[in-house]
Amino acid sequence: MPALYLDFLNALDVEALELTDDEILAAVEDGLAAQGRGETVIEPRMHLVPDKNVHGHFNVLRGSFRAPINRAGVKVIGDYVDNYKHGLPSEMGILLLMDPATGVPTAIVDGSHLTDMRTGAVTAIGAKHLARKGSKVLGHVGARGTAYWNVRLLDHLFDFDEIRVHSRRPESRDAFAERLSRDLGKPVRATEDWRSCVEGADIVVEASRLLQPEPMLKTAWIKPGAFVVPYGTMSAVELSLTDIMTKLVVDDWGQCKTGQLGSLRAHVETGKLSETTLHAEMGQIVAGLKPGRESEDETNLFWHRGLSLSDIALGHAMLAKAHRLGIGQRLRYA
Repeated sequence: MPALYLDFLNALDVEALELTDDEILAAVEDGLAAQGRGETVIEPRMHLVPDKNVHGHFNVLRGSFRAPINRAGVKVIGDYVDNYKHGLPSEMGILLLMDPATGVPTAIVDGSHLTDMRTGAVTAIGAKHLARKGSKVLGHVGARGTAYWNVRLLDHLFDFDEIRVHSRRPESRDAFAERLSRDLGKPVRATEDWRSCVEGADIVVEASRLLQPEPMLKTAWIKPGAFVVPYGTMSAVELSLTDIMTKLVVDDWGQCKTGQLGSLRAHVETGKLSETTLHAEMGQIVAGLKPGRESEDETNLFWHRGLSLSDIALGHAMLAKAHRLGIGQRLRYA
């Protein structure tokens, strides 16, 4: 057997890449388009709960691309709500990339920064296709790592006049608003409650960290014509939310219709979200196979549970840039 090597990008390497907003968005949008064209294989995510007495679990995501990306991948990432008590991010993990033709491992990439970036990119791309072009007010609930990239990449596309953020802990939401204000170069307001954050906003993102389902986001607060993205692990929305929507879009119906977790789990179980009521998967819209927003009057919803394909596409782009810049490490495998 010949000598085999794999590339390794740790968290410091990923930071050193200094990916631009446009680089992140382009990589993830290309991956979504490939999914929409049927050039990928994706399996629904799986969950591993090591201890029911601990507020955390592992997500296992799997997928594969044909050429030109030509990579298969498995990401394992923890989702531990109480990690802030230990000074740790709530989501930490690893992406393993392999050759889909031989099964040979080709790369290991830090999954923490990658997950934050690709989640924000999927949110922003959803808004690009489903929100009003003139959206100027963002209401965002949640302050974890993915939340930062949601707001940053959304603002990159829309240049909001007003950004409101909310999180359960005052110190968390205040620090989040301060960081965003500094990085975006504009005021970001931390609100004391959900209602003052999301009511009347053009784009509403719910990325909360609830320990159990609770309808914190009221349907009555969503204005006509808004775009809503709920993706918390535990549902924070009312069952009536889907009733006011013109279009219901998901990232992958196969994984959204199964499992025990997810913001619209109850909507699937009651039939409010089904093959009949579903408008499209986001990849179909990005690939031009299904329409996105078609009028100013539409009130649209996008539920994304997180795609292995987005992880693989962004990981592939990271490795390409790392090769150009000479960043990362080369590990002997065999």
